[in-house]
Amino acid sequence: MRTYKVGYLVGSIAKDSINRKLANAMFKLAPKELHFEEISYRDLPIYSYDYDPDYPDSGRKFKQAIESSDAILIVTPEYNRSIPGGLKNALDWASRPWGTNSFAHIPSAVIGTSPGAIGTAVGQQHLRSILGFLNSPQMNSPEAYIQFKDGMINESGEIADASTTEFLGGYLKAFHDHIRHVLSKLPVES
Repeated sequence: MRTYKVGYLVGSIAKDSINRKLANAMFKLAPKELHFEEISYRDLPIYSYDYDPDYPDSGRKFKQAIESSDAILIVTPEYNRSIPGGLKNALDWASRPWGTNSFAHIPSAVIGTSPGAIGTAVGQQHLRSILGFLNSPQMNSPEAYIQFKDGMINESGEIADASTTEFLGGYLKAFHDHIRHVLSKLPVES
């Protein structure tokens, strides 16, 4: 079976982010064909088209990391009923200069956790709209809005709740199926 390189972005740049903890715990449940590599955007300046004629190295490296991935997973919190500003900035960098959208035709999925009862539902809808505009074929189902509770992730960094473990395992299997399907149907860009 083919192995897929999944680049992932964590919506919060905080080192103790609960979304980073969720990502690391989830990856332990993933099909063996999925290999996850974080794509950092911490060093990107705030995007301006003034950079387009001479793209900085951090922007080029970020775009290359997206483009060298078979798929993208975004694990994000919700800030003020939207996505964190740093994540939006990274998406803007990936889509510029005009005509060089790094997300085009790369399958993606979105997930997130929050202490709130509706998880990251509203922020994810905003993110899905952006990914749609970026022409990234999204996994639309299952959706995953995880309420983060004390004890959800144990001391070993694993999901402690059996039903959450089962759900996340199914989510990652569906993502694997989505990646295979999209990559078998879309033409390879050169």
